[in-house]
Amino acid sequence: MDLNTYFLLHSDRNILKNPHYFPIYERHLHSYIGHPVTMFEIGTGDGGSCRMWKHYFGPAARIVTVDIVDKRHFAESQIFVRTGDQADPRFLGELVKEFGQPTIVLDDGSHQMEHINATFDVLMPMVPSGGTYLVEDLDGAYWQERGGGLRDPRSFVERSKGLIDEMNSIFTRGKLKPSTCGENIVSISFYQMIVVFEKASHLNIKLTRAPTPLDAA
Repeated sequence: MDLNTYFLLHSDRNILKNPHYFPIYERHLHSYIGHPVTMFEIGTGDGGSCRMWKHYFGPAARIVTVDIVDKRHFAESQIFVRTGDQADPRFLGELVKEFGQPTIVLDDGSHQMEHINATFDVLMPMVPSGGTYLVEDLDGAYWQERGGGLRDPRSFVERSKGLIDEMNSIFTRGKLKPSTCGENIVSISFYQMIVVFEKASHLNIKLTRAPTPLDAA
């Protein structure tokens, strides 16, 4: 069952999502199905989404859902609920110590730019090669009440634009080095309200000709 179908047919805990998110999730997260992934979900809501992710990824997955409000009553097999501030580096560091590096991070928390950036500072470097980091509900990146604004440097959208250059820093002839957060990013996908980062240890970027000319064999 795909995520959209699950969302429409499930009948227990509430899930609040924009419908256009589901094909984005499927595009970037489908390959993790059936694998022993650890997902950090920032923002527990009414507890429906963590159960959706448990269903989607299968019995080998661990879903660690985080909220500033105590929601431990949503804990169950494969779902671990922790209470803390997403902007607190000590709290986030304890999560990594307890559960290891998160294969997937989904920031659906406070939607405040200061908090999104603080979480990214700690968790993005922790995501391993082959991992994915998603930040959603970035309509607020353009709103002053969420600490953003059009082309405001505090906006996470603006920060993400700068990470495009860091992703390509090898080509800047020494003018730019990637930050800790920018290391090993191989893909940045922008959608309405969502940015998705994918990491890998390396890419084969050597210019190659095929087929190889006979005189070069």
